[in-house]
Amino acid sequence: MGKPTGFMEYQRLSEAYAPVDKRLKNYKEFVVRLNDEQAAIQGARCMDCGVPFCNNGCPVNNIIPDWNDLVYRGHWREAIEVLHSTNNFPEFTGRICPAPCEAACTLNINTDAVGIKSIEHAIIDKAWDEGWVVPQPADEKTGRKVAVVGSGPAGLAVAQQLARAGHDVTVFEKNDRVGGLLRYGIPDFKLEKWLIDRRVEQMQAEGVRFRTGVLVGAKDMPAGIVNDAREVISAEQLQQDFDAVVLAGGAEVPRDLPVPGRELGGVHFALEFLIPQNKQVTGDTPNPISAKGKHVVVIGGGDTGSDCVGTSNRHGAASVTQFELMPMPPAQENKPLTWPYWPTKLRTSSSHDEGCERDFAVATKEFIGKNGKVKALKACRLEWKDGRMSEVPGSEFEIKADLVLFAMGFTNPVGGVLEAFGVDKDARGNARASTDGDGCYTTSVPKVFAAGDIRRGQSLVVWAIREGRQCARAVDEFLMGGSLLPR
Repeated sequence: MGKPTGFMEYQRLSEAYAPVDKRLKNYKEFVVRLNDEQAAIQGARCMDCGVPFCNNGCPVNNIIPDWNDLVYRGHWREAIEVLHSTNNFPEFTGRICPAPCEAACTLNINTDAVGIKSIEHAIIDKAWDEGWVVPQPADEKTGRKVAVVGSGPAGLAVAQQLARAGHDVTVFEKNDRVGGLLRYGIPDFKLEKWLIDRRVEQMQAEGVRFRTGVLVGAKDMPAGIVNDAREVISAEQLQQDFDAVVLAGGAEVPRDLPVPGRELGGVHFALEFLIPQNKQVTGDTPNPISAKGKHVVVIGGGDTGSDCVGTSNRHGAASVTQFELMPMPPAQENKPLTWPYWPTKLRTSSSHDEGCERDFAVATKEFIGKNGKVKALKACRLEWKDGRMSEVPGSEFEIKADLVLFAMGFTNPVGGVLEAFGVDKDARGNARASTDGDGCYTTSVPKVFAAGDIRRGQSLVVWAIREGRQCARAVDEFLMGGSLLPR
């Protein structure tokens, strides 16, 4: 695997970023991928560890040591074949996946992990550049019809796998363009949208039909949900017209913060800010929410919060502050305790590097307004003990806030979809569908399946792709009595 002594000879080389002052002027991607020679050297660091924990650390079980070795030896064409054997969309994961595979890397026990994500990025981009990524239509059609509800990574993975198995697949998307939260939840500076369009063209050539602006099951959307639907199709109609239905929508209902002043102008859910910005970058109408010259407070310390920080900086915010309810994690994880699992440690994103004050163990108590608009935020400090939090007496403080963005995660799928199909839900409001044994990914309703965030809750793009691939095999088995699709 790679060069036997490579991990002792070569240091980890991370991908470079464009300078902050340049990248803040636009919404283009700014990560500079490794060149062929650099990627080969990084592949050489993959040690002959005996048990490649990275395979299990990766939700799609990428065969990482194999393509590291192929890149090291210059066999790029074979590398993309191995990579595509487990992952339909490595150009997405190579950009936005947090790389749990690297946390599980054997080298990560006591030194820097292999730069797996950067090598994956290099493989797929080179494959597209060389024209190695082409449509793979089925040799024979089965005559079976499948509806996929939702065009995020889970829905796209389901659709591509089933189309390649010979089924007629139609994807229904409530918004005006394909991609789900890949399209509208992730800023262009992390994932440019032509990457999605390129995959959609490939899938269309493989026989997948896309119907956008179509809402399935429910007419009304809760607050914080963007809905471009021009047409509504009932659950009964889909069940009548198709041999199987896959529910692959996202967990889009945002977590709210019902404190005094919540109703003030300038207090928004994160996606109310991010989605219109992505549409503006695409060429649609301007974002109605502007951070220019404003004191922005982002509540929530995850990826969505980081996206709000980066977008606010590109707007030209006067200041950006990010609050996190949990205490500040350690700068370095306790590797003997956490490896090979995903560790809790302080993570600083490229958006944080562009300008952001972060504060931890802080709770918001009130929004203070003037003339109906938020002007300040009242907060307090928290003490955590035995997993429980309590307010530190006398710790209240105020901070200027002209724009407040909630980035505290998402709770469950959009209301009405699961009810329209009559699907049983779990305690968190997600579709109840087991991934074990016979009938995996099947719901309580005959021929209706569920995969991705709508089943497991808010999660990573790589988990969505895994579930989409596995669900596709389950659907194929249901329709045909067996399947040659990978598990």
